[in-house]
Amino acid sequence: MALRSEFVYLASQSPRRRELLDQLGVRHESLLAGPDEDAEALEATRAGELPAAYVERVTLAKLRAARARLKSRGLPAATILCADTTVALGRRILGKPTDAADALATLRLLSGRTHRVITAVALAGARRTHISASVSSVRFAVIPDAELARYVAGGEPFGKAGAYAIQSSAAAWIERIAGSYSGIMGLPLYETAVLLRQAGVHF
Repeated sequence: MALRSEFVYLASQSPRRRELLDQLGVRHESLLAGPDEDAEALEATRAGELPAAYVERVTLAKLRAARARLKSRGLPAATILCADTTVALGRRILGKPTDAADALATLRLLSGRTHRVITAVALAGARRTHISASVSSVRFAVIPDAELARYVAGGEPFGKAGAYAIQSSAAAWIERIAGSYSGIMGLPLYETAVLLRQAGVHF
């Protein structure tokens, strides 16, 4: 039987994911990594790994870490939600930029091209783990280099897969999208709602 839950633990620092859960009417509490955890290490890529496989592996790794965190902190049982987003150009994974030069190089790659945004969502209930993924296509116009440089100088690319956020001024570069706007933001609402119902979460 599924764990009946009035709230979920959100194991993510993303303010966008909090806002999207609020949009669904899902009560949530943060379950963030402590100073003794290397959360960034979970997002390390592996040679030859395809983007969809990478996102699923990282999301499940985050979920395992969050379950251990919940147990070690002695918190009340509830469903845990984790998610991970990456940007893919063909087989190439474009993660969070390491510095300004990396951010600029990533945005130059995306300029004038179509890329994919893949977000996986995983929920851990009492006995089962539920996972789903959303794949969206995003087409960027050709972007002047000076405009890219201003965007990077503003600090927006850091901490974001593909070095941009769709809800930022980068939206002005997007000619078209196909898929889930909320998935591109970091939490696909349709897939998340399906998983929440499967896990017995009230919202």
